[in-house]
Amino acid sequence: MHENDTKRLSRLTAILTQLQTKRLVTATTLAEKYKVSVRTIYRDIRALEQSGVPILTEEGKGYSLMEGYRLPPVSFSETEANALITAEQFVLKNKDASFVKEYSAAIDKIKSVLRYHTKENVDLLSRRMAIGQNYNNDRTSNHLSSLQLALTNFEVAKIVYQKPDSDETSTRSVEPFALFNTHENWLLVAYCRLRQNFRVFRLDRIKKLEILEEKFEPHKMTLQEYFELCQRQNLPHITQGAASLPVIHHDDDLSI
Repeated sequence: MHENDTKRLSRLTAILTQLQTKRLVTATTLAEKYKVSVRTIYRDIRALEQSGVPILTEEGKGYSLMEGYRLPPVSFSETEANALITAEQFVLKNKDASFVKEYSAAIDKIKSVLRYHTKENVDLLSRRMAIGQNYNNDRTSNHLSSLQLALTNFEVAKIVYQKPDSDETSTRSVEPFALFNTHENWLLVAYCRLRQNFRVFRLDRIKKLEILEEKFEPHKMTLQEYFELCQRQNLPHITQGAASLPVIHHDDDLSI
């Protein structure tokens, strides 16, 4: 096979995988990713369509796969599998039990499709790696998975939140907006209906969580715009290494 044909086949496969993993993909994004012209991407899309792949085109928005269409099970190279196993070691040190459980289940499914030789090597690697944090594998929260679903499905969350340096709690209805990890704790940025403003909550202080059936109107603000808003208002920041998260909280009872 000619080298150009090999490159194109590799690109077509990658485009198909990307279409399956994202809801919408633009020709410009694909062209930039694979360092080809937009016109080349148009030809690639037509080639995929002619081979029977049901690609939907949304004018001015991009491409997507028809609902229900699935690719055959993917295969992983050994280096790709190693990258996933390395990520697993970090996840196992995470302090949210729900996150660890869901990721471990996903990794088990991935391991089940690995070739026998790759699986043996991956098992060896997982036994020969250690991550230098959270040595006791403490689990301080169990709400991350539920809050991720509430965030992406725009569902109101009712929380019982413990105040800092106190056993006293308060009950709030909040609209999840973003999640942030500091290595020590997961933080929820949410619009608090009681305070009529954004607040930051530590997941290890959420003593009870209920995801309500009530939906909320998606917040138009992006996370970057939220950061910029905090900077304009000279609000305090949570800092963890190079990461910095602005915090909107004016009440002592919600100081994190």
